[in-house]
Amino acid sequence: MRRITLLAATLTVGLTVSNFAAAAEEPASPHSFTGNVGLFSQYVFRGLAQTNEEVALQGGFDYSHSVGIYAGLWGSNISWLRDAGAYKAGGSAEIDLYAGYKGAAGDFSYDLGVLQYWYPGDPADGFVKADTTELYLAGGWKWFTLKYSNAVSKKVFGVRDARGTDYWDLSAAFPVGESGVTLGAHYGIQKFKGTDPALVGIGSNDSVYSYEDWRVSVAYDLGKLGPKLAGTEVGLIYTDTGSASKLGFGSVSEGGVYPKNIAKDQVTAYLKRTF
Repeated sequence: MRRITLLAATLTVGLTVSNFAAAAEEPASPHSFTGNVGLFSQYVFRGLAQTNEEVALQGGFDYSHSVGIYAGLWGSNISWLRDAGAYKAGGSAEIDLYAGYKGAAGDFSYDLGVLQYWYPGDPADGFVKADTTELYLAGGWKWFTLKYSNAVSKKVFGVRDARGTDYWDLSAAFPVGESGVTLGAHYGIQKFKGTDPALVGIGSNDSVYSYEDWRVSVAYDLGKLGPKLAGTEVGLIYTDTGSASKLGFGSVSEGGVYPKNIAKDQVTAYLKRTF
């Protein structure tokens, strides 16, 4: 009986060790899910103020697979559509849906995909929905990334007959050693195509809406202060544009449609967390 008991105990221990070993050898899941949420002093997109210099709450969810495919959802409050009188109902949110494929080889990386900007609401008389679809292609080397986006929708951010409008984005992110500090810089060119019927006799989409923008930033990883803050970041961003179009982005006092000029220089502070 004792021999049987010892044999059973030995088998039990052996099976337990084998189970632990098998569990340790199980491959990591190819699927990854992450989320993010951030509080920003304002929302600036491609150099243009989107919330009339008011606070923006932003967040999203992302899925990725080890082969390189990914998809995500991101959202923020906005006010620019209501500020311009372009929406009679809604116009207070931006929701982005995107999917693509990316990968890397050594110091080089690539990314291609599709991005749908959705602005829920009803446009006012004489205006159209701001919903926009873009295809994008990006290439990176170490700290630098060059990205090209092209609008395939006929209407682009509320501008009619603008298919083919594109945006060039050259960005860089420089980590400062192991300090947790990252310095960023960006230069962009937004080039509108076509002519909105509403601009007949005034100019083309290019002359009214095209512009250049630039940005410098500093971010700090609060995870450096302790594991409980891992994934948390604070930062400051300075943005400005080369837009001279008071009609496209200016304030009412300048002959535009906004309470404030949305293309002027801005400073944004933020706190965000990824989980």
